[in-house]
Amino acid sequence: MEKLRYGRVMLKLSGEALAGEQGFGIEPQTIQSICRELVEAASLGVQLSLVIGGGNIFRGVSVSSKGMDRASADYMGMLATVMNALAVQDALEKLGVTTRVMTAIDMKEVAEPYIRRRAIRHLEKGRVVICGAGTGNPYFTTDSAAALRASEIDADVLLKGTKVDGIYSADPMKDPKAKRFKDITYTDALSRQLKVMDAAAFSLCMEKQIPIIVFNFFKKSEIIRVLRGEPVGTLVHS
Repeated sequence: MEKLRYGRVMLKLSGEALAGEQGFGIEPQTIQSICRELVEAASLGVQLSLVIGGGNIFRGVSVSSKGMDRASADYMGMLATVMNALAVQDALEKLGVTTRVMTAIDMKEVAEPYIRRRAIRHLEKGRVVICGAGTGNPYFTTDSAAALRASEIDADVLLKGTKVDGIYSADPMKDPKAKRFKDITYTDALSRQLKVMDAAAFSLCMEKQIPIIVFNFFKKSEIIRVLRGEPVGTLVHS
């Protein structure tokens, strides 16, 4: 089996990634494309866990800014992440990968409750673990949930798969002079208030010394290059 730089990883994907070109909801062909990349990674023997956002279905922060109670809006967003988790589970299992969806909010008819030791055991048995419902608490983003779960399962790295090839000094879509960082420290990322992840996620990874790699997930086989330790995207470290 190929020797990899990282043996156990947490991958964070945005919910918007599942919407494809339609911009909203779940686009089956897009999910199939995403899952083929995940299958390729899992076939190398990596212990793979996922956190997927829910912004393609419901974004709690946006709705709360228009008058809805923030806690209620965030709980609705957590339910959206579970819908995405189940969609990815279905696509992965149709490709022959064994998975488990584990949720921070109890919904035993569709998923297992998240239990740290059970999650680790699933990973050790070669199952892809998909974590839904965020942290189970309002006011926390799915970035924070990914950092929390990465810490709990002793992940070697937190990967954030995006549509851009790393962390920039500004939005590269709006500022052509934006500079891409090859690497950056947790402290610098926090002081610059870089928006690629929230401060709580950066801080938790800094405390646990979990490196973060932000990369273009949608470039074919880019995740494999990351797992091999090739210089891809932006590395956030101590």
